[in-house]
Amino acid sequence: MKHVARKRFGQNFLHDKYVLASITEAIAPAPDDTLVEIGPGLGAMTEQLLRTLKMMHVVELDRDLVARLEKTYNPAKLTIHAGDALKFDFGAIPVSAGQKLRIVGNLPYNISSPLLFHLATFAPQVQDQHFMLQKEVVERMVAPPGSKTYGRLSVMLQWRYDMTLLFVVPPEAFDPPPKVESAIVRMIPVAQPLACDGPTLEAVVLKAFSQRRKVIRNCLAGMFTEAQIVAAGIDPTDRPEMVGLAQYVALANLL
Repeated sequence: MKHVARKRFGQNFLHDKYVLASITEAIAPAPDDTLVEIGPGLGAMTEQLLRTLKMMHVVELDRDLVARLEKTYNPAKLTIHAGDALKFDFGAIPVSAGQKLRIVGNLPYNISSPLLFHLATFAPQVQDQHFMLQKEVVERMVAPPGSKTYGRLSVMLQWRYDMTLLFVVPPEAFDPPPKVESAIVRMIPVAQPLACDGPTLEAVVLKAFSQRRKVIRNCLAGMFTEAQIVAAGIDPTDRPEMVGLAQYVALANLL
């Protein structure tokens, strides 16, 4: 029986064989990897990965799809975690000594940012992440300072990861086709992130980008003096998108 994609779960199922092969090549799974896929859907990517992997984990919210996966795969090959990836404890997945998790997925566009922030809390336990996301979101993630797309998502994720936009995926590669282009991003956790308190950095960045047309001095008024902004190596007349990660970290550390 055909599964009808559910809007509330943000379901768009990838079916293009060339795209699936390209993603698998980018991930380059090894047989003994501890790999977890978020939102396996109908299992198109799962099937590709299991050609190499001895076993893998999936996290799926849709109960109908969980039932379908249970019927299709041997539990020795596929461990199914039924539940919401936004609340899932990725740190609870057992890994062999000296190994780290590898996480992949076609992430639902309606929860992509909160899911990326949730996953960032597990960054020290992760080897790499390969995700399909809305192209516009990936462009924001990898944007350098000075670009129009550089913002809160860029700063917060670049503090934790080295990221690369690998390639763009057209809407027709999916069923149903989304209204936007997608892109594959590779995220490799930074071994030594700049020393900083995460929630403090988040608060600074959130305030800075809440009025991105204003100069940074005005954006951060009430939080920092002009002298403190200068002490962090920032020109007070710059706009928020001109300020680099290291400067935002310096500001957070002043608090």
